[in-house]
Amino acid sequence: MAELVGPRLYSCCNCRNHVALHDDVISKAFQGRHGRAFLFSHAMNIMVGPKEDRQLMTGLHTVADVYCCDCNEVLGWKYERAYEEAQKYKEGKFILEKSKIVKENW
Repeated sequence: MAELVGPRLYSCCNCRNHVALHDDVISKAFQGRHGRAFLFSHAMNIMVGPKEDRQLMTGLHTVADVYCCDCNEVLGWKYERAYEEAQKYKEGKFILEKSKIVKENW
């Protein structure tokens, strides 16, 4: 009989709250404040902070930091607006820093 395995998840590194599904990874080739980061189409169990304009490596964006809803750890940010046409695909998506998340059910 096959063993039932749940979805592969990413959790907060601090409290293990589930914050994203592996199936929602768009890219693993992003840069965060503290090293590598992943771009996700969706995130869960997070709080979104206030919007601010931030100059990033790919230009000016309006972003909002995202926090674990259980322990308030800053996990990354949400792209609210991209000012350059080539960056518009990021709008509404989430950056979660690799150093702030851990794999679950792998």
